[in-house]
Amino acid sequence: MTSRDARFDGEFFFAVVTTGIYCRPSCPAVTPKRVNVRFFPSAAAAQAAGFRACRRCRPDAVPGSAEWNVRADLVGRAMRLIGDGVVDREGVGGLARRLGYSPRQVQRQLTAELGAGPVALARARRAHTARVLLQTTALPVTELAFAAGFASIRQFNDTIREIYAGTPSELRAAAGNRGAAARHTAPAGPGTATGPESAFASRSASTGIPLRLAYRGPYAAAEIFDFLQVRAVPGVEEIRGTRGGRTYRRTLRLTHGSGIAEVDEPAGPRRRRRPPAGLVCPAARGTDGGWLECRLRLTDLRDLSTAVQRLRRLFDLDADPYAVAERLGADPLLGPLVAERPGLRSPGAADPEELAVRTVLGGPPERAAALVRTYGKPLDAPDGGLTHLFPAPGELTGAEVAEPVRTLCTALADGAITLDAGADRGAAERALAALPGVGPRTATYLRMRALGDPDVGTVAEADAERGGTVGPAAWRPWGAYALHHLWRAGLLPTGEIPGPGEVPGPGETAESGEIPGPAVIPGPVVIPGPGVIPGPGEVPGPRLIPGSGPAPGPSQTPTRAETSGPGEPSAAPEPPPYAPVARAG
Repeated sequence: MTSRDARFDGEFFFAVVTTGIYCRPSCPAVTPKRVNVRFFPSAAAAQAAGFRACRRCRPDAVPGSAEWNVRADLVGRAMRLIGDGVVDREGVGGLARRLGYSPRQVQRQLTAELGAGPVALARARRAHTARVLLQTTALPVTELAFAAGFASIRQFNDTIREIYAGTPSELRAAAGNRGAAARHTAPAGPGTATGPESAFASRSASTGIPLRLAYRGPYAAAEIFDFLQVRAVPGVEEIRGTRGGRTYRRTLRLTHGSGIAEVDEPAGPRRRRRPPAGLVCPAARGTDGGWLECRLRLTDLRDLSTAVQRLRRLFDLDADPYAVAERLGADPLLGPLVAERPGLRSPGAADPEELAVRTVLGGPPERAAALVRTYGKPLDAPDGGLTHLFPAPGELTGAEVAEPVRTLCTALADGAITLDAGADRGAAERALAALPGVGPRTATYLRMRALGDPDVGTVAEADAERGGTVGPAAWRPWGAYALHHLWRAGLLPTGEIPGPGEVPGPGETAESGEIPGPAVIPGPVVIPGPGVIPGPGEVPGPRLIPGSGPAPGPSQTPTRAETSGPGEPSAAPEPPPYAPVARAG
């Protein structure tokens, strides 16, 4: 508190009993007397104790704690599900069912560790979302309340007054957003749709809802946009612009509808200045945090919080780069790599089930694009290169695709395998590895990206059972970041998950093909014609332009020699992570 070290923001909060407010550790206000200070493990706990958020440091606006990405216990899984909006949609009972515990046990565990139960934690999340929308958008209050996850306008008003000691209109006016509602609110006439489902019609189709996604710096934005660009599936994703000023765009399948998200690549280090209220933390000692500019267009505003959380996972915005650098920087192999690329992130997934299907399907993005054209749901209003939603697993159980893809989709659709934010990562990895055509390394890759586990690559359970580890134990719990540094530096074959003893030493480099696995793409790429979905390993022959010649059909299957391991397809589940591309937006 005295040093105002922002590295501890989100790790704990303190409240001042004489003022009735709670703050983050880096709050620039005068340090209070110790006798007047109370400490809380979460913003929700401080709110439940009757303290309101400081208007100067905005403690409720800090990026999420990286601890919840690491932890695999009940509390960690519950926090990830609460962040995904499960309590708002399904209540505490739905949260408990997903976790496999009783509501009472979930309540007891969360209260013991965080000082607040699931209802209070979800309420704090809704209140923060509401304040950001009030102070940064022109959404009418009637729409904004539903977008933040509130069930009624009355509940929304009562919560804002209690937590922020002001009315919604006062919060909006304090941020210089006076008249925003007046400019965008009109009385509903005959036949006018009302409620959250009409929100998309009332928003500008060209701009969407502008948001800023906060992160803890440093943040290697160019590298994560490189990673996403080489994987962009035409029809579902696209990258516009050139390096240093790109915009990542994609469609989203959400609970109540669909949406389109746009995220801009920061041009470079931002000049330190105080941002608009409620967006990101002000400059503080020990941080160069910032934000990604984002725009969301949703068919139903109730999906806003869920869409934001999915983008945060995709861009790994809740990571703690200081903790990662402290652990990996001490390693003689990784230390120089961490210093060269500070803030390198481990990208997650906007839709874990989509990523699983794409990974098992294998091959270049054009293969997944053919799947999308055939089975994906077309958008009512295509936007540029965005034309479809990626097909849900239930829509692919009877599709003419390779058997491993159908088997995976059946398991996902039936609930035999769960890949949501609160999934048991170990159980999911074992279930994936047991599927034909998947195998342990592909399952480990999905554990890292689809389930967002930062500890993947150092203690993969499949290797631990054989008495080995994947990489030095000193990297724990940041093995995923170690892998990305090794991939980026070319010390491991691109995209490969190493096995026991396969991590090169300092000064060593991995030769191409040294470790056979799903990263090796054999032969020239074949782009299938419309409606043809090739199976794993079907990439022989010269390059074909769609529609100009025959493409391998779905009935073909790879031979034993064409596979990279027991049950794993030889086609790459993903392209090389950071290969430069010249694809224009």
